[in-house]
This record gives sequence, C-alpha cells and structure tokens, in this order.
Amino acid sequence: MGTAIHILIWEKLPEWGTWFKTLISLLPGPFRRLYEQWHCPFCAGFWIALGLHWMTGFWTLPALNGLSDRLGTTGVPVAWTLDALATATLIYTAIITLKAVGLPAMKAHMMKEDFMASAFADGSATTD
Repeated sequence: MGTAIHILIWEKLPEWGTWFKTLISLLPGPFRRLYEQWHCPFCAGFWIALGLHWMTGFWTLPALNGLSDRLGTTGVPVAWTLDALATATLIYTAIITLKAVGLPAMKAHMMKEDFMASAFADGSATTD
C-alpha cells in the first residue's frame, strides 16, 4: 500500500494535468518544500508507513507490537519507528525494482515504435 501511495503522489498525480501542481503551489512554504524534497522512496516511505500504521494498526513486523511490554511507555514510539523503518526499506526496494524493470521495458517499447515508424514510413510495405 505504501508503494502505491508513493507512486500515486510523486509519479502519477503530477502527470494528470495542472490541478495537482496548482494544489502543491498553494501549500504553505514548509509543506511545499517537504513535498519537493521527499521524492526519495525511503524518506517518504517512512512517513507513509507511520501514517498507514496510525490509520490501520498494521505492523510490517508484528513482533514489534509487544515492545511496549518490555520497554514501557518508550516502547510505543520505538516500535512505531522501527516498524516504519522496515516498511520504508520495503517501499524503497519496491520502487527501485520497478524502476530497474521499467527502464529496459520502456527502451524496448520505444525501439519497437521507432522500428515500426521507419519500416512503414514510405507506405510501400504490403501485407500478405
């Protein structure tokens, strides 16, 4: 879910017309700078993970849920932080993997389009 949120906010919404960029430009300066600086999947993933954990109660590492029993009141923020770091690592890995797979696929698609355009550019090609 965190990977999907990262892709939506930093890769897809900016491409869907000018409304999102206008919305970002209306944010107060500190929030606008945060959006501009958080393109890193690990950094953004950490905060996305904290938000998702707060909203859903989902633990990436369920064993951390019992940390407050061992550490007392300091266990809760420590557990949330460690879990968010683990989730951020997974988000980072997923984004890097998608980009690693996507680049060769995109190049192959562009090469095919270039080939098709050049092969049929003169209009002399016939079909059997």
